[in-house]
Amino acid sequence: MYARRRHVYFGMMTACLVLFVGAWAVVRLWSVPAAVALCCVAMVIPPVAAVIANRRGPDDRWWDDPSGDPTSDEWWDELDGRKRRQ
Repeated sequence: MYARRRHVYFGMMTACLVLFVGAWAVVRLWSVPAAVALCCVAMVIPPVAAVIANRRGPDDRWWDDPSGDPTSDEWWDELDGRKRRQ
């Protein structure tokens, strides 16, 4: 699950770099407004990639450690469909 999100993040960041470098190395020779548009698209990708990389899946827990209250932990484990921790 985390590996998939990490791959998507690195793919989006690679696309960002390719857009930025391609805009000013190649596209600007034909059209400066198109190069600026590509840079604007590349500017939006990093925040979107960060949101995607940090989102939680439906199977992820929102906390890592038990609370310390055995009754509460048992209740949450039952809701999560997990076996009781020892």
